[in-house]
Amino acid sequence: MKAIVYDAYGEPEMLRTEEVDEPQPRKGEVLLRVRAVEATKANCELRSFRFAVSWFRWPLRFLWGIRKPRNRILGSYFAGEVMGLGEGVERFSLGDRVFGCGQLRMRAYAEFAVYPENYTIAKMPEGLAFARAAASLLGGLNALHFLNLGGASEGERVLINGGGESIGLMAIQIAKARGADVVAVDKEAKRSVILKAGADRFIDFRRERFEGQDDRYDVIFNMVPEASFAACVRCLKPGGRYLMGNPKFLDMLKASLLPLDHGKKARFAFAGETQVDLEQLSQLIDAGEVSPVVDRVLSFERAAEAHRLVESEERTGVIVLEP
Repeated sequence: MKAIVYDAYGEPEMLRTEEVDEPQPRKGEVLLRVRAVEATKANCELRSFRFAVSWFRWPLRFLWGIRKPRNRILGSYFAGEVMGLGEGVERFSLGDRVFGCGQLRMRAYAEFAVYPENYTIAKMPEGLAFARAAASLLGGLNALHFLNLGGASEGERVLINGGGESIGLMAIQIAKARGADVVAVDKEAKRSVILKAGADRFIDFRRERFEGQDDRYDVIFNMVPEASFAACVRCLKPGGRYLMGNPKFLDMLKASLLPLDHGKKARFAFAGETQVDLEQLSQLIDAGEVSPVVDRVLSFERAAEAHRLVESEERTGVIVLEP
């Protein structure tokens, strides 16, 4: 089968397609034909081993491979069809159209992949294309996790810093579906896609800083590691919640140890990407309350181009790869 592989850490050109052995499902596993997979920032970071948040870099290097990657095939967020069933599998049938998460097993940058049936995998919403299904997962599951953590609700003011990325675009839609007033921050090139996603107001961070304005928010969901912890907390209303989606180690310490005034709270917790979350996301898609935003779909042979687009943020939505 065809797969995208890499044998050393480095630039996007390290990626190439290669014929590898097709995997076979063991007891409790399902074999999937991968129809679409998202190219994510995490994929790019594991390829280059350069991280926006660097505190976990060295522990991960020991896990992933010190000199070269132990796992040659990246890709976690996929959509496809069930082509084989290991002994004892009960949740799925042959031919099911499914989408889900490969966790740190990854290996979805391939025509076929095998995962335990107890991974976060579900049948796709009816009528949803494979590319859009794959594009919904990273953004949708993480946005749900943080907005559930922060309790964004009807009538509240929500600011999303980094609103033009996959998580931010889904967070805008989920917050709007809950009746919130949403302000999104990103660069000017992403204004159109952010407003189309439903944001009530857009702030171009290169021209104005939300931290210097008088506006106050019930929830600030921050995806930008460089953002100031103190400035974000200062922009909260009394009782407001600061959600850190990409926290620096020092900011995690501040959130854990420092008392905040006026009932404000700072929270971080890495998304579990659970089956419950995936079922909730599927219901939101089915109801038309959220819609995945796809920038473009590229072939496996153009994986290096996909990674360059993701790393440079020269995109207005998710980059999807198809075999």
